[in-house]
Amino acid sequence: MNELTIEVAPRGATGKNESRRLRAGGEIPGVVYGAGRDPVPVTVHRHTMLELMRKAGGENAIYLLKLAGTDKSRHVMIRDMDVHPVTRQVRHIDFQRILLTEKVRVSVHIELVGVPEGVKNEAGLLDFVSREVEVECLPGDIPHHLRAEVSALHLGQHLEAGQLELPEKVTLVSPRERVIASVAHARIAAAEAEEGAEELLIETEAEEPEVIGRRRAEPEEDEG
Repeated sequence: MNELTIEVAPRGATGKNESRRLRAGGEIPGVVYGAGRDPVPVTVHRHTMLELMRKAGGENAIYLLKLAGTDKSRHVMIRDMDVHPVTRQVRHIDFQRILLTEKVRVSVHIELVGVPEGVKNEAGLLDFVSREVEVECLPGDIPHHLRAEVSALHLGQHLEAGQLELPEKVTLVSPRERVIASVAHARIAAAEAEEGAEELLIETEAEEPEVIGRRRAEPEEDEG
């Protein structure tokens, strides 16, 4: 488990104007929630937070959150970040309280290992379909990533989530039949890619697509 200490300060005032003032002063507004307790608005120094995130080396890091001026501390995970769509600056952070003795559900990235037989000897193309899966485990057992061995895949074959080798104390939450990677004939893969591009073009012309997996940039909301 990768645990780093974050010092945060309580945030009395909330709202858009207060959040802008904090960000202008090098602070990131945030909120701490979960574990059956009320949400607590906080603020953390931007430079310090970004340095800690770099040291964490990826998602799902466990932080020990300390409240400045007190002896209070809690283990937390970062559950959401509001990032400016242009400057890419972090505008708000959601911290979730966790207990090291209770299991959590997290998404873990997948790393492909090997070159499929279908690619080396059968003129196939490898399609990396699902790049992460959801798992459940204790915070201290969260894997940094999962390895997916694809060397044995022949043309027309695929690897499913249920075939991934998980650490002993980690349980798969995503559907076992979810396709992680597949090997298709080059011409078929190209045709599918072209068809997908045409469908996307039609959808784009019909209406502006919804952006998935990112919090809305406007209107700006303070979750505290």
